[in-house]
Amino acid sequence: MVDAKKAIIVGVIEECDLPELHISSLNVRVDTGAKTSSLHVDNIETEERGEELWVSFDIHPDTHDVAHIERRIAKVKERRAIKSSNASKEKRFVIETTICMGTQSWLIEVTLTDRSGMSYLMLLGREAMHNRFLVNPSEEYLLGQRNASTDI
Repeated sequence: MVDAKKAIIVGVIEECDLPELHISSLNVRVDTGAKTSSLHVDNIETEERGEELWVSFDIHPDTHDVAHIERRIAKVKERRAIKSSNASKEKRFVIETTICMGTQSWLIEVTLTDRSGMSYLMLLGREAMHNRFLVNPSEEYLLGQRNASTDI
């Protein structure tokens, strides 16, 4: 349980870095209604490396320049069925990566999916912010903002 007296308060939109994926200043939608975090990616391909499954994918780190595509790779933690906001189920790859928000860094699980119809490339679900934040639904960028060019 977050101690309300010591809690870090965040807005519904914040900025994050995903350093292991070489992604910085990414605007993320903070969503307490979503259990799992998700990241918009395209062209997912899998590769076996010994006993491990890896996934490579394309990401558009700057949504104002969608022609700029970067390829990333990550080890797959698992593949799981995720129920989306429209109640449909989708089998998604789950990776673990470090997220940095404000002065904090921690390991989170992220599902890889097509979020092209959504306003933000990443959604931060409640599992990723468990015991870290309280969300003020009427505010944005309470942790600060370095780059305003990564939102849609």
